[in-house]
Amino acid sequence: MLTLTSVWTTILLAAAVALGPLATDMYLPALPQIGSDFGTGTDQVQLTLSLYLVGFAIAQLICGPLADRFGRKPIMIGGFVLFAIASIGCALASNIETLILCRFLQALGGSAGPVLGRAAIRDIYTPREAAKILAILASIMALAPAVAPTIGGLLTASLGWSSVFLALGGYALVMAVVVAFGIPEPMRPEHRQSLKICSLLRNYRTIAKDISFVGYTLTNALIFSGLFAFLSGSSFVLIDFLGVPTEQFGLYFACMVAGYIVGNLTAVRLGRRLVPDQILVRGLIIAVAGGSLMAVLALSEVFNVWAVILPQALFMIGTGMVLPQTMAGALANFPTMAGSASALFGFTQMAVAAVAGMLVGHLHDGTSLVMALIIAACAALAMACYLLLVQRYPAKGFEPQSITSN
Repeated sequence: MLTLTSVWTTILLAAAVALGPLATDMYLPALPQIGSDFGTGTDQVQLTLSLYLVGFAIAQLICGPLADRFGRKPIMIGGFVLFAIASIGCALASNIETLILCRFLQALGGSAGPVLGRAAIRDIYTPREAAKILAILASIMALAPAVAPTIGGLLTASLGWSSVFLALGGYALVMAVVVAFGIPEPMRPEHRQSLKICSLLRNYRTIAKDISFVGYTLTNALIFSGLFAFLSGSSFVLIDFLGVPTEQFGLYFACMVAGYIVGNLTAVRLGRRLVPDQILVRGLIIAVAGGSLMAVLALSEVFNVWAVILPQALFMIGTGMVLPQTMAGALANFPTMAGSASALFGFTQMAVAAVAGMLVGHLHDGTSLVMALIIAACAALAMACYLLLVQRYPAKGFEPQSITSN
């Protein structure tokens, strides 16, 4: 059994959290084939993504309080097992309705990894340390979406889209074993919370009334929505519109992930001399620049692969800087309710992103224009949230005056 502060514990937590992006990124290259096999349109195929996020959001409100009562490990293990069972159901689906239902069930189990991974980091580290560790964790975790679309594209091209879900189910079972036998329980016994409905509602009300929490959470949700808008539309834009072969989709997708890793590593480096909020605003400026560039190119009818990938890579550099800071900021004020705070944070993030994904699916015009405009709008709204809320109400330990020179 590893120690809580071991680098291997961080790596294993990253692997557990990575199940969330794997469940979306690995099957992105299969979306056009799924639509063709089931004879459905883009909007229905998009529901396998958007309703996955809805289930993901709802489940976090449940597993967060359960983890605050019983600990992180048992809830995480149970979630992985449910995810594996639902993945088999996805692989065996014979129509789009069954696939959507199984994806929803998959989300209920898959939510345990990200929400409890964030909570575990808050259990182990102080707010400022958590921001740095979350950035490192995000860099490690980014390896999954870097290779997932390539693996998904190869599996889809050679074995069909069902093989992607079988691979995801196998990964979930491996992670259940790893968490059970490799990671200690990070939650302190004295931090366990009651499961009474009144107590749960009181906890959620306390968290939701914290303006600092609201600011960081909405900023995160809007930037994540820009990312999810790209995930929702990228396969249709790159494969159907721009003619990228399915098996090569992952190579272009890796450029986006590379930008995300650069952003994470930049945040870690800047964290040595700047507080998280100073890193956050720099990341937002870069994200707005990337989203705006893609929108301008699309409005100018510049339609080619690099007019999509390069601006999105710039957007992802900003995203890699923003997400760890907002995660740590949202949880900073709630050391004894980290599971519930992480759950409400994740619910908001996924609910807002689901709306962005549905908009991409319903408004898609066959080009990159709709996707680009939604990404740019999400980045602009995130900057507005920062200026109106985060800048005025920073999290505890995030204020510039709290830093002393060495």
